[in-house]
Amino acid sequence: MSQILIQNPIIWADVPDPCIIRVHDTYYMTSTSMHSMPGCPIMKSINLRDWEICSYVFNTFETNEHHELLNGKDIYGRGAWATSLRYHEGTYYVCFSSNDTQQFYIYQTEDIEGGSWERHVLQGLHHDPSLLFDEDRTYVIYGNGKIMIAELTKDASSHKEDGINEVLFETETDGIGLRCEGCHAYKLNGFYYLFFIEWPQFGNKRRRQVCYRSKNLFGPYESKIILDDDLGYLNQGVAQGGIVDTLEGEWFSLLFQDHGAVGRVPILLPLTWSNNWPVLDRSGKAPLSFLASFPDSENKPIVVADDFNYLENKLALQWQWNHNPDPRLWSLTEKPGCLRLRTGYLSPSVEFAKNTLTQRTEGPACKVTTSLHFKNMKVGDRAGLVALQHYYATVAITKESEGFTIVMGKRGENGYEDEVESLPFDKELIYLRMDFHFVNNQDTVKCYYSEDEINWISIGETHQLRYTLDHFMGCRIGLFNYASKDIGGFVDFNYFRYEKL
Repeated sequence: MSQILIQNPIIWADVPDPCIIRVHDTYYMTSTSMHSMPGCPIMKSINLRDWEICSYVFNTFETNEHHELLNGKDIYGRGAWATSLRYHEGTYYVCFSSNDTQQFYIYQTEDIEGGSWERHVLQGLHHDPSLLFDEDRTYVIYGNGKIMIAELTKDASSHKEDGINEVLFETETDGIGLRCEGCHAYKLNGFYYLFFIEWPQFGNKRRRQVCYRSKNLFGPYESKIILDDDLGYLNQGVAQGGIVDTLEGEWFSLLFQDHGAVGRVPILLPLTWSNNWPVLDRSGKAPLSFLASFPDSENKPIVVADDFNYLENKLALQWQWNHNPDPRLWSLTEKPGCLRLRTGYLSPSVEFAKNTLTQRTEGPACKVTTSLHFKNMKVGDRAGLVALQHYYATVAITKESEGFTIVMGKRGENGYEDEVESLPFDKELIYLRMDFHFVNNQDTVKCYYSEDEINWISIGETHQLRYTLDHFMGCRIGLFNYASKDIGGFVDFNYFRYEKL
């Protein structure tokens, strides 16, 4: 075992609401995925610093107009929220609620990296749930301010008939803007520990981490503020997450912090115990970096370049679709070495474009380039790169009745795309680029195009990216193609090149 340096954030990208477990010598983490499909990513690590995506829990979890981006419906800011990951008696469990369906989903498998997941759907919203296995009984604890506890069947497949379903306790209300939520529940050393995030409107006025504990599951509970720190970043509190131990008996906590338009980034902190209370800030401040005893390992990328050289229609795990994809309208094999995106639906804007293929962006800066053949577009089609948030930006090729134009656009106040700048383009191959910078909430993207991938021409304006609750997700970079007048056209993306700066 060696000493490795851990620097926060451990991933400078959107990995919100992390939930972590250890099984033998491997750590697994899940996070919120909302409208990105496949959903509920599973990441693994051997040292809590270097993470890789190893699987997803589901490809899609509902099929309806909202999940399919049909008739102006969507699940932006909703979908799969705040997953709870647990391992019990040889089985892995993942549960979450969906605000759009008002249902509670529980998935389980014996093989977290390669197995299929059995799905159970329970009625009723169970906000920010945490599974708790307590000897031969199983519970879910959830809620916002009013903390609820419901008993499930032992195998966590349904509510237990005549089981407990009641208010566990209510958290503080005076001066609190966001009351306790984001529960992570544990039974350790004769105590029940419940970890929450809350947001007071007094003092530092930032989110903080609170722990409730009791020797009896049903209380009474006492509480302590265990972290109120921003790591020196714009008074954005570090909070909401769980704890995990190592084989050697050391403890750590994995939380998140809002980092502007790039999203909510995971923060790892050493944890000690004092009088059976968890301590995260013994020195008064959470560390930006620290040494820890872990095996060293390779840092696997969470965002990757792609030459689309596949033998089957199966993408790298780093890719996710915006909402449910239509498998009839994309292919990696129709033209080998290319991603083909066909139009099959009319769309008023890129926010409602089917089959937009996305990856995360990363701070402090990153750059993406692509090229595409577009001669098979139809009038009204638009294809290219999108910086995908509610206040999105695009750089794209558009077919009009008189020919092709290259366009930099952004979301207008009416919800549709405003063209910031457009120029005629008469070649058959175009190169597009986006440069991202994420510094102290001054988050921007700049767009470029080229005829030869050597001489890059700026187009449009430097666009201010914004993290808002409309999408409730960090900025993603997407490849898109949509029709506004007539379906059936297609484009071929030749590659996706990515560089973290």
